Amino acid sequence: MNRDLIGYLLGLIIFIIGIPFVMYLSSGSPNLGEIGLIQLLILLILAIVGIGLSIWSIVYMKNVGGGNPFDAFNHEVAPRTDSLMTDGPYGICRNPMLLGVFIYHIGVLMALLSVGALIVFIIEIIIMNVQVKKEEQRLMNDFGKDYEEYVKDSNRFLPKLRF
Repeated sequence: MNRDLIGYLLGLIIFIIGIPFVMYLSSGSPNLGEIGLIQLLILLILAIVGIGLSIWSIVYMKNVGGGNPFDAFNHEVAPRTDSLMTDGPYGICRNPMLLGVFIYHIGVLMALLSVGALIVFIIEIIIMNVQVKKEEQRLMNDFGKDYEEYVKDSNRFLPKLRF
């Protein structure tokens, strides 16, 4: 199987299906009828925005960076990027793909309104911070001064306010 495809499938299984499913289970597996219409609408809007941002980032990474996003704790699961990306979605923040995932998962959290889902989300953020810090070390080795400048001019996950 193509290594790019493996990376995309793993991302889909973990971030689009898996973590929301764990959030759902940790919420006591509520019936759809137990979730309010406004909550479902918020989930739909945040899912569209978040998944859309993630897809834009993946396509951009493939077309401009020449690689695939799935890199697990310094283990190359799919081909890594061969050029530093600082514009397009990467002009928003250094990890727009994860920002998109987090936006989507906030929608899931808002739909479920449970402490269990919140705990899963907090654990996800902690784990992804550890993963991203490892990835940043690799990017510093790969792209040196250019990456160092990018780090100074951008935030890890949140858009940088520019005045």
